[in-house]
Amino acid sequence: MASLNLVHGRQSLVPFPASTTLFPRPPSHPLSNYSFATSSGVFTRSLALFSPGILVCRNSYSRGARGSQSRVRSASVQRVTEELTEDESKDSLISGDSIRQRFLDFYASRGHKIIPSASLVPDDPTVLLTIAGMLPFKPIFLGKIPRQVPRATTAQRCIRTNDVENVGRTARHHTFFEMLGNFSFGDYFKKEAILWSWELSTKEFGLPPERLWISVFEDDDEAFEIWHNEVGIPVEHIKRMGEDDNFWMSGATGPCGPCSEIYYDFHPERGTADVDLGDDTRFIEFYNLVFMEYNKKDDGTLEPLKQKNIDTGLGLERMARILQKVPNNYETDLIYPILEKASAMANISYPLADEQTKLKLKVIGDHIRAIVYLISDGVLPSNIGRGYVVRRLIRRVVRAGRSLGIEGVEGAFSPVIAEKVIELSTHIDSDVKIKAPRILEELKKEELNFVQTLERGETLLEKMLWDALSNAEKSGTVPCLSGKEAFLLYDTFGFPVELTTEIAEEQGVTVDMNGFDIEMENQRRLSRAAHNVVKLAVEDGANVTDNISETEFVGYDTLSTQAVVESLMVNGSPVIQVSEGNDVEVLLNRTPFYAESGGQIGDHGFLYVTGSEKQQTAVVEIKDVQKSLGDIFVHKGTIKEGILEVGREVQAAVDAKLRQRAKVHHTATHLLQSALKKIISQEISQAGSLVAFDRLRFDFNYGHALTDTQLEEIERLINDWIEASSFLKTKVMPLKDAKEAGAIAMFGEKYGEQVRVVEVPGVSMELCGGTHVSNTSEIRVFKIISEQGIASGVRRIEAVAGEAFIEYINIRESQMKNLCSMLKVKAEEVSTRVEKLLEELRMSRNEVADLRTKAAVYKALMIANKAFEVGTSQKIRVLVESLDDVDADSLKVAAEHLIGTLQDPAAVILGSCPDEGKVSLVAAFTPAVVDMGIQAGKFIGPIAKLCGGGGGGKPNFAQAGGRKPENLPSALEKAREDIVSILSEKAS
Repeated sequence: MASLNLVHGRQSLVPFPASTTLFPRPPSHPLSNYSFATSSGVFTRSLALFSPGILVCRNSYSRGARGSQSRVRSASVQRVTEELTEDESKDSLISGDSIRQRFLDFYASRGHKIIPSASLVPDDPTVLLTIAGMLPFKPIFLGKIPRQVPRATTAQRCIRTNDVENVGRTARHHTFFEMLGNFSFGDYFKKEAILWSWELSTKEFGLPPERLWISVFEDDDEAFEIWHNEVGIPVEHIKRMGEDDNFWMSGATGPCGPCSEIYYDFHPERGTADVDLGDDTRFIEFYNLVFMEYNKKDDGTLEPLKQKNIDTGLGLERMARILQKVPNNYETDLIYPILEKASAMANISYPLADEQTKLKLKVIGDHIRAIVYLISDGVLPSNIGRGYVVRRLIRRVVRAGRSLGIEGVEGAFSPVIAEKVIELSTHIDSDVKIKAPRILEELKKEELNFVQTLERGETLLEKMLWDALSNAEKSGTVPCLSGKEAFLLYDTFGFPVELTTEIAEEQGVTVDMNGFDIEMENQRRLSRAAHNVVKLAVEDGANVTDNISETEFVGYDTLSTQAVVESLMVNGSPVIQVSEGNDVEVLLNRTPFYAESGGQIGDHGFLYVTGSEKQQTAVVEIKDVQKSLGDIFVHKGTIKEGILEVGREVQAAVDAKLRQRAKVHHTATHLLQSALKKIISQEISQAGSLVAFDRLRFDFNYGHALTDTQLEEIERLINDWIEASSFLKTKVMPLKDAKEAGAIAMFGEKYGEQVRVVEVPGVSMELCGGTHVSNTSEIRVFKIISEQGIASGVRRIEAVAGEAFIEYINIRESQMKNLCSMLKVKAEEVSTRVEKLLEELRMSRNEVADLRTKAAVYKALMIANKAFEVGTSQKIRVLVESLDDVDADSLKVAAEHLIGTLQDPAAVILGSCPDEGKVSLVAAFTPAVVDMGIQAGKFIGPIAKLCGGGGGGKPNFAQAGGRKPENLPSALEKAREDIVSILSEKAS
């Protein structure tokens, strides 16, 4: 192989010839003279050390009839070491965990800071979930916050559900995946990014260079030249591609730039002619390099960014597939153990299974990973937002598992498979094992609930099929289930459309698949719009903070300080001065005001401006303080007196009484969490909080309502801790040390390397940046005022403490005095008096109901003689009438009385308008009429629709309602015509 001398930084690149033993190639391969080079300034492993990454196919595993393996796959294989011999290396499996660690180590050795993965719940309102490795760095790319390091590398957990239907159908689509990335924030750019990506791929991971292809943006000559001239890639292995493929844009406007991708070729024997890098059967793109160098403006023009950045992403699962020599991502050691677990529970062999069975196992293996990590990050199943993502994934797992005949423990199988995901989580997210009990409990509960939903869906499908058959019989058409109905069953009740089609065909009903596909595409379009766009925009307002440093917070130590006005904004626009009566946002160089975070609301107070003779010239009342653009505090208030100008010195003073209330409630919140863990369950975790001046609110994960006895125990324990007069301890320490000490992290908070720990000795220890009392005795007293469920598996406690408790008691005392005055009783007699009044009210209502019933029966007797006969061979008595303003219950009684008075066979249909904007309808049929195949529930529904409503019931009796009283006469006339027509045909 020819050598190529290159320059990489200040070190020369030396030739690194490929071994024909390690990289066998056909003699006539077009790359027989392929040249490449690698850096001499990094790892010095011999080429033999990298062979396990490329030769794992050689007897690396063999699966038996039941999918057993002679060599166990493991996701916790330790890091590959320098001391491995060549023979040992060749038989070693390069694990997914090893790939992740080697990637991070590779870039750490090149000056990159290893940043832990961020949560799947992003600190970004524009996206639902963390969908890309760059998302946690978005504020830095926008220039909204200063970079903490010039270079970073991460293994970021990500979720994407826009292509959920492709999971298992392709070799590479996933909902949960890990994106390995290296990032430069205005430091290095294209050359370094390209050279390092090549070195990582060919030297660190030992990929054969002749199997790698490169794509570049069609106009990016710079990238092309680097790949060709400096790396040595042949021209025929570099593809220029258009904007759709190789120009990255965050949105309609904002940071953007060309990108370059590295592809692995599974079939080099197909040659280089007419190559399509989008051919999934031959290529897989595993590394994407984004050169973020432009800002796209509203008019579509591109302007250079002040700071050019690098954003890269290497798919861990894809690299594992390549290095482990398996046919798809699912059969890597990252996912395959999960498939084996599901296969064993289904009593089948994955290697011997048909493609449809493998598809279902892949869906289970992929989705259960996403579910476990989402729940671990605090996302619980619900019908909105992130919760719906979890719920939908769980339902897809349950559907797939049930179709494979998987049975679980106590009716649920997903927690058993999830245990395998938790077992494999050690090097992905260590918190998963800690939260395992909660994860498994949520999974079990959601699966069991969904099974009940499936049963309800079966009932609905049965009704839909009956309606389709009935409508077809009336219209003389072919019975068909609409696309919307099929999609409703699929989306809401978890029915696969294949199952719906199968059941429908058994009943002679077709399914409108075109309509179903339209509904499915609509949902996908909405899903893509909601989940898969990272919106970046260089906002005009960002210029306000160009020369403003982070606000110095002194509020832990003092409630008043001198500060300088750095900037003023009115309605989001910067101004130089603001006059009396206007609302304003004030940026100070330092502040004692606490900005809202960690659930605690911002401080209130005043800014005072004094003149040359220390006379007060301006007053600003502050009603809210928020953090913006990192740690810049935005004080929101109103100019009460005078004029405030940029550059003026002010006295910033916090309202001490309100701050004390916040401190009391914040410390009480910590005590509440500790009490819940001690009395209810150690598995309880925070799901949200509010620390306000008048109350505190604490949301926590728990599946049952707390009893009165439990609430009393919690109150008693907290008040005992308050009475103990313990001094709080606060200290700043490394995050790792704080976690090892047992400190609890607050829900939704992001932490740096140094964290503030607040400890109530012997009671609680939490990571918290909030304000707290010095001694628990300052809280004085704690009282729970409510406990309720706010979502599936989430409870909420509201409480008051300190001064807020006194206010609460005073208000309740005032209300009690008013009640005593109105009821003319003493306080201790109020309950007895109210119970007596309620009993009198119940008796009065019963009397009214009895009178209404008697009136309805009387009206029924008055109209009974209006019944008429239908039919020739059999006479059927029919009565269709309006009973004016009779209520629904009385209408039911009247119908029952009439059907009992008229001899069988008989049919009674009544309507009324009990209230403004309301219609009541009832249909009652005797047994002989029902035996003719006429059902009251199916008959009354279409009639109710004419009145803007609906309803149904049993074959012999049904009720319905509506919202259009003006349509009742015509609806009853329609009912008369239909019942006469049907009965005449049946009794002729």
